[in-house]
Amino acid sequence: MLKIAVDFDGTIVEDKYPGIGKPNLFAIETLLQLQKERHQLILWTVREGESLKKAIDFCESYGIEFYAVNKNFPEEVLEPEQSRKLNVDIFIDDRNIGGFVGWSKVWELLGNNPVEYKLPKRSFWEKIKDLFR
Repeated sequence: MLKIAVDFDGTIVEDKYPGIGKPNLFAIETLLQLQKERHQLILWTVREGESLKKAIDFCESYGIEFYAVNKNFPEEVLEPEQSRKLNVDIFIDDRNIGGFVGWSKVWELLGNNPVEYKLPKRSFWEKIKDLFR
């Protein structure tokens, strides 16, 4: 089981902050599968107050339930001067170096769902024939 911090705007949904964008391709399906596999999902976002509640409600409307929100565990009480840095195994965020890898890649890497890429095999002579066509 992994503890996975997931960003909301630009990651789960298109970035339309303070509004809520459309779900990103495969985001909901991947999060539901990770949840089914008993990984602990933590919503990790800059949203606060009513804006945060809307993001949580949005996710819950799709069946995504977070173990915690902006904290390491539900009962954690953060003091105002305390860092909100999380102790998790993985962060899924659109602000990664190189950008977000995409939910299909997250599915492949974390969901124990390897995707096989097979190119058709062509013999040396078939390649030579193609040169003269």
